[in-house]
Amino acid sequence: MREHHISYIYAIKNENTCTGKGPQFLTDEATASVYNIHYTLDSYQPTPLVCLEEMAKHLGVKAVFVKDESKRFGLNAFKGLGGLYALTRVVCKELGLDVNHISFSDLQKPEWKEQVQSMVFVTTTDGNHGKGVAWAAAQLGCEAHVYMPVGSSELRAQAIESFGKTEVRIMETGYDDTVRYAAHMAKEHGWHLVQDTSWNGYEEIPVWIIQGYTTMAKEAVSQLSEAGCDYPTHVFLQAGVGAMAGGVLGYLANHYEDNRPTFGIVEPEHIACIYQSAKINDGKPHPAIETGLTIMAGLNCGEPCTITWPILRDFADWYYKCPDFIAALGMRLLGAPAGDDESIVSGESGAVTTGLFYALLEKNEFAQLRELAGLDENSVVLLFNTEGDTDPVNYRKIVYEGKEAMPN
Repeated sequence: MREHHISYIYAIKNENTCTGKGPQFLTDEATASVYNIHYTLDSYQPTPLVCLEEMAKHLGVKAVFVKDESKRFGLNAFKGLGGLYALTRVVCKELGLDVNHISFSDLQKPEWKEQVQSMVFVTTTDGNHGKGVAWAAAQLGCEAHVYMPVGSSELRAQAIESFGKTEVRIMETGYDDTVRYAAHMAKEHGWHLVQDTSWNGYEEIPVWIIQGYTTMAKEAVSQLSEAGCDYPTHVFLQAGVGAMAGGVLGYLANHYEDNRPTFGIVEPEHIACIYQSAKINDGKPHPAIETGLTIMAGLNCGEPCTITWPILRDFADWYYKCPDFIAALGMRLLGAPAGDDESIVSGESGAVTTGLFYALLEKNEFAQLRELAGLDENSVVLLFNTEGDTDPVNYRKIVYEGKEAMPN
């Protein structure tokens, strides 16, 4: 691993990427039931893939596409995909049903209603995952308990609490300790823990959550093809624990096996567990060495998901960490785009990849990094806007009032 530190961007180039097959549990075949569960929902619609032609022209690349997950299920974020599929799998396991031969609406049938509604779900969240779990539980009439780490937005908590029979508590502990508390409560009360990170002995449900995220990757593949693009050359993915990043990367590495994109993983500067694991370079996951606060609440996680870390270790080409003002830059770029490009409402965690990509191409000091990454006039770049304005007050301060401005 070779580290580069230029100005305010830290980057590590992975010199040992795997050229073999991607993870088996993230192939098209292994995730067929995921898409079926999502597709059969009454509220299902593919989220838009937005082509930013003016941005691509300005930056000198062939194309820039943004998958806009702010439009997912009316939840303003992608996390409902994982929560819904995981809850479905938990219920099917409890009732002895085959997930390959049911739809989500089947679980609401009278013959199973009483059993299903007796189930209680619990999770820890910075906001979006908890909203997805609470929403999915509400669809089934189930009780849910959602714990949020210290510093979480009250507005995010209120949004989660609006779903069905949901209790929300903001704790006085950080994310990882709050996860441990949720696991303790599940064991003590016989609740079902639906957590989007993993540890030894807790892997089955996180695998289902990770598989759930592949629907947005499947949609992006189809939409790129419809736009006349055979494959993207570069994909940037934001990471907290790395569950979404690993799931989407693993799926795309399998799907584009013969034309694999260059994958870049992006984290906040002061809490970057994937970056730190890559830097130590002993093959094992490691916690972040810093635990500073970040506006990127959904990425404020200090310990990697043990299931997806091997995927990010073996198949990611670059690891980046960057300051909060890069996420703020991305929010403004997407919210007030150039020319006729479509406006995208993007939250702090959703916009960081756009901000980083733009800075790499726009700023002269990063010429070496973009050359090493192969970003040039032939590049087709795929980005994922993972959330909209999930914290409306902070969104307004950043986009309208100039909070977290770029340094001169």
